[in-house]
Amino acid sequence: MPYKNKPRPYKKEYKQQKERGEHADRMERQRARRKIDKTGVDKNKNGKADKREGKDVSHKKALSKGGKNKDGVRIESKSKNRSRNYKKKKPATRKPRNR
Repeated sequence: MPYKNKPRPYKKEYKQQKERGEHADRMERQRARRKIDKTGVDKNKNGKADKREGKDVSHKKALSKGGKNKDGVRIESKSKNRSRNYKKKKPATRKPRNR
């Protein structure tokens, strides 16, 4: 536990998130969820569209790869959406030849 003797610096963490671009991506995800909840049918009146319950809103082009909501979103199971690894790939390094 990192914060035993002092309070957690929420303001500092928030600023760091903004600098890294995480804040903008989080807002984009929230807008996508809200749009689906607004347009979808909600028979049990819990605030979520019925087709989204227990599932994730997935971006067709990942936000980490420069995608936006206008690129398209879809409903996917949590496990399928979170199992994808969208980390940037390292360029292949070549071994020098011994002649």
